[in-house]
Amino acid sequence: MKKARWITGSAAILLGAIACAGRPSAADDPQAVIQTALERWRQDFNARRADHICELFATDLRYDFQGLPEQNYTQLCERLHRALTDQARTFHYDLRIKEIIASGDLAVVRLTWISTLTDNGGQRETGDEPGLDVFRRQSDGGWKIIRYIAYPAIP
Repeated sequence: MKKARWITGSAAILLGAIACAGRPSAADDPQAVIQTALERWRQDFNARRADHICELFATDLRYDFQGLPEQNYTQLCERLHRALTDQARTFHYDLRIKEIIASGDLAVVRLTWISTLTDNGGQRETGDEPGLDVFRRQSDGGWKIIRYIAYPAIP
């Protein structure tokens, strides 16, 4: 009887270990990694932590924002650093992810950034910026934005 329980218990443990081994970890789940990276970027931006503000973007970045000519990594990083050091106004972002689709080393994210600009007088202006981000898996396993398109929502 004891032997039958031991065999049954051992089999249950073995089956549980096999089931867990077959599940991807959070680090293997592109959607989770990308969602975490976007949230971390939002938190760094809102806290004005400039040290890591460009790490979400690949150096070969190209992007389009309605009304502007095509931009690149250097132009984006300069713009972000200016925004973070602007003493006349404060920028704040919230994020709404609509979906993340990953396939191989590429992923596409449909999202909306909700930007709030507050000037020194307390005047606030809020706007939605829907967009589409294209991420590529990097050699270290992380994901970075290589392309994006964004535009202001028309109320």
